[in-house]
Amino acid sequence: MDQLAQEIIADLKSYLEYLREMGIESMTASEERPKEVFLNSSLLPPMSPPLEEVRKELGDCRRCKLHRTRRTLVFGEGNKKAILMIIGEGPGYEEDVQGKPFVGRAGQLLTKILQSIHLQREEVYITNIIKCRPPQNRNPEPDEIQNCYPFLLKQIHAIQPKIICALGTFAAQTLLKTDAKISMLRGRFYEFTPLENPAIHPVGCVLSNGVNGGDDINKTGFAGIKVVPTYHPAYLLRNPERKREVWEDMKKISQWMADHVGIPARPAGGDSYREEASHPVGENRR
Repeated sequence: MDQLAQEIIADLKSYLEYLREMGIESMTASEERPKEVFLNSSLLPPMSPPLEEVRKELGDCRRCKLHRTRRTLVFGEGNKKAILMIIGEGPGYEEDVQGKPFVGRAGQLLTKILQSIHLQREEVYITNIIKCRPPQNRNPEPDEIQNCYPFLLKQIHAIQPKIICALGTFAAQTLLKTDAKISMLRGRFYEFTPLENPAIHPVGCVLSNGVNGGDDINKTGFAGIKVVPTYHPAYLLRNPERKREVWEDMKKISQWMADHVGIPARPAGGDSYREEASHPVGENRR
């Protein structure tokens, strides 16, 4: 048996052990989409766990091969009860060094994007789909997403945001269970339906604007959370002509929060970040 097959079997065994520990003894498949797997609502406790408990459970994670090359595990930071949660793809070089999300040039641009709608980093919670930097900032691989996804769900469950901004291709595709391009997804509002695990069912599922699972999703504490994808800041550094679109997306998020959460709408501060110089950066994000 070759090494790749052995790694796949080991990853699958590890994931099945995780499901068993969470009390999930069986899985059912949809007749229309036979490969689709839905997670039992026992994946998450009825009450939101504190973020500190989620971080403690994650520990010095060695669940995938990324632990071999990372310097630091980048869990996330910000307001633990944030209304808006920012989810990117994965740590880059600076994040790996400092142990904080979005602290490189792309992170500096993210700060300015938030400020354009009168939000400070401290008011939101920022994390990534995966918690360890991939070598050379390559794209996350399915097994890496698979191992991080349960902890991302627990972060979301602990924070209970009203809206999630998904930055870039992999964040959007993972959260929405689709292989649609970010250019097609951006600027639209979607329901967050986490009962279907993209780590088991490969990315490529049909999008849904409604809530799948009926009462089950209400039991998990995810009901009503919106997801709005937009371009990753690192992509904007290479393609500054797209910054106007991100500004428009952020204004939609700001207006939604004003309309649905009761945060007073404030005039957008303008897309002054569009003037930043564009030159190569070390983060290969979409």
